[in-house]
Amino acid sequence: MDITIHTTALPHDDPDASLVFYRDALGFEVRSDVGQGKMRWITVGPADQPGTSILLAPPAADPGITEDERRTILEMMAKGTYGWILLATRDLDATFERVRAGAGEVVQEPTEQPYGIRDCAFRDPAGNLIRIQELR
Repeated sequence: MDITIHTTALPHDDPDASLVFYRDALGFEVRSDVGQGKMRWITVGPADQPGTSILLAPPAADPGITEDERRTILEMMAKGTYGWILLATRDLDATFERVRAGAGEVVQEPTEQPYGIRDCAFRDPAGNLIRIQELR
């Protein structure tokens, strides 16, 4: 079987702020930006990995979601417990400084973890947890 990861989704509640974070702080290229207002679907990804993308999407836009589910999603986003992603880099310190300078909310500075990796963590403008680990 030949399966690859093509796209994963993270919610946004401010598409412009999310776009600035993923494009400017993380250095991802914008692949598409459709919709208007808060109802925008923005696809971003690393320039050297055209087959892998992150879709920044309005939360709970699916018409099949109930009002209770929509409320729960928005509450979890507000607490920063709804969406998260793990990224990797060869130069964690430089990446950390770039994201911090790009107004990323620092959750954890670069740290050697007891389970054998070195990583850091940020929250994006929607509260999604972005963990970045160092490739060794």
